[in-house]
Amino acid sequence: MRRIHYVDSHVLTGDRTCKALLRYARALAVANLSDVVEIPVITEGGSKAYAHFLIGPASQIFSTPVPDSPDEPFDAEVIEKLEAQTRRLQPTRPEWPEEMTDVPDLTFEV
Repeated sequence: MRRIHYVDSHVLTGDRTCKALLRYARALAVANLSDVVEIPVITEGGSKAYAHFLIGPASQIFSTPVPDSPDEPFDAEVIEKLEAQTRRLQPTRPEWPEEMTDVPDLTFEV
């Protein structure tokens, strides 16, 4: 699980979701675009929910690992959508083997 720091707060989400979110945020920034995305998170009370993020050129988000964390929220459709949007913005971008190597990629058909 990873803690996404955003503005003056943070949320907890799954490793793969975080990786896809950061990739998409970067692609939007390079394209000088923005988007509102929905990702699964763990609330302060410990339940699973969805959070909305406005990401784009001015986004200042980062993540940190949460060691020994409980079951992480996971939604393959969210990750696939974020990755598809990233590929749409950066169709010729090579794979990201050197990025967030501590987080496995989600394998899905293109």
